[in-house]
Parts: sequence; C-alpha cells; structure tokens
Amino acid sequence: MSILIKICGQTEADGIKAAVDAGADAVGFVFFAPSPRNIEPVRAAKLASALLPANVMRVAVTLHPSQALVDEVLAEFTPDVWQTDAADFDSITLPATVARWPVWRSGGPLPVTPPPRLLFESAASGAGIRADWRAAAILAGRCELILGGGLDATNVGAAIAMVHPFGVDVSSGVERKPGVKDPAMIHSFVEAVRAADRRSTA
Repeated sequence: MSILIKICGQTEADGIKAAVDAGADAVGFVFFAPSPRNIEPVRAAKLASALLPANVMRVAVTLHPSQALVDEVLAEFTPDVWQTDAADFDSITLPATVARWPVWRSGGPLPVTPPPRLLFESAASGAGIRADWRAAAILAGRCELILGGGLDATNVGAAIAMVHPFGVDVSSGVERKPGVKDPAMIHSFVEAVRAADRRSTA
C-alpha cells in the first residue's frame, strides 16, 4: 500500500488544488489562533466543499482546543479526522463519525500501548523542526505512524528509509512563506515520497 501523504496548514485554493492534483491523500486545516496557518471554519468548509474530492481526507488540526472551539469548528466544517495532541482527547467530545489522530511529540515518553494510528511530530508543530526519527522508527513498528516535523522534498526519502512510516505529514516544508503553500513544492514533495515508496518496495 502506498504511503499516506498529508499536506497540512492549507489556507488558499492554490495549495489545496496542488495537493489534490499531486495525489495527496489528506489535507489539513489548522484551527489554532496563534498559528500563521489558522483558518476560520467557514472558510475551511468553503474551500473543502469546492476543491476536495471524496477520496481526500479533511483533517481538522488543533492544539489544546477548548470544547467551545471544537463545537465552533464542527458547526461549520465537517472533518473526516481530528488531529490534536494525544492528551487533548481526554477533554473534548467529538462525533463518533470523526476519526482521531492523536499526536505524540519528540522528547516525550512514547505510548505504552499505542493506538492503531497516530502522528509523531517534533516538539513544536509547523516550525520546520525535525522530529526524532529514531524514536519514530521504534514506534512505527507498533502502529500506523504518520511522520511529521521538518519534512521536505530533500529529506523525506531518508526519513521513509529510516522510519518506514505508514504516512508522512508536511506543512512548512512546502511553503514559500509561513501560511502560503507553494504548488511546485507540493508536487516535488509528493514525487519524492512516491519515489521513496517505490524504492522501499522494489
């Protein structure tokens, strides 16, 4: 099976169209006010409905959200997946139809019993900081791990070779400036992932 590719932090139609055209499997929308990639739920819903086919997952991405924010997002936007730090799920309520991608971060303890699928990140999301690939590789043998943190077209092949992830997640690594995706960089990233995928299965 091909490596899952998520292009996160989408704010504009050009970036979403590039992700879809390149063959990405998931698109992430950030609902976190301090982030340069923060987007209003109604805007995310409009972009998703206009540009995303049914086979591309819509991912709501948060960090320590309140239930009020969760409810605000869900009132306008219909995600397939909710992504937030693992401990956040203890304090929020989501519809049963929304899948969960809990986030674990470099430098913290690894889960004793990991969930079936999780995202492994660097300590700070969206900052271009590389995650701990060694820790990720250990965890990837125990669950479907999606690797994020500092990935771009130049290093994702090495990351895949070392970690053997179920999927990869990129945001700042395909941007011309914070919050603005570069379509050419998105295509290059997806091509690099697919090339690494072919090498790993050859």
